[in-house]
Amino acid sequence: MTKQDFITPVKNWLEQLVIGLNLCPFAKQEFINGRVRFYPSTATTIEMLLLDLQQELKRLNSDNNIETTLLIHPHILTDFYDYNDFLDIADGLLIDMELDGIYQIASFHPNYQFSDTEPNDAENYTNRSPYPLLHIIREKSLENAVANYPEPESIPVRNIQLMKEMGHAKLQALFLSYFNIKKHDDS
Repeated sequence: MTKQDFITPVKNWLEQLVIGLNLCPFAKQEFINGRVRFYPSTATTIEMLLLDLQQELKRLNSDNNIETTLLIHPHILTDFYDYNDFLDIADGLLIDMELDGIYQIASFHPNYQFSDTEPNDAENYTNRSPYPLLHIIREKSLENAVANYPEPESIPVRNIQLMKEMGHAKLQALFLSYFNIKKHDDS
């Protein structure tokens, strides 16, 4: 598989679910402006993934044209509980690099499951993505966006309600559609 084979489903997810359903009202403008970086990691070990995360944090620090990075890691941490445990290590890297408070890492995984939910509960889809990924966010930008958004605390409540209205079956079908990408036939 090529890097694009991992980027395309994530872009489809971002466009159709996150932006299309307005799960994150701050994502559309950055996507339209081409300020979202999609980086598919080839990491197969935690150490390799940490190096990729470190590289992406350095890239964000040196390039203000990138607002946010989606670090896609399809070859490691495919088990949600292993992924969830890794988030503490990722936050530790922010501290080690003295970037805590400058960036934060949001978590998305194909099998994301909030505590006190069942695996097929629709609200889990607010944090489900086609592949495991780490979303690196500039905290100052997020603070500014939230400050200028009416009732930002209503966003998660609205998103959960929307996911419940759509239901697991419809959301699962939507997720599967991200991978059904028609390629040009050269024959």
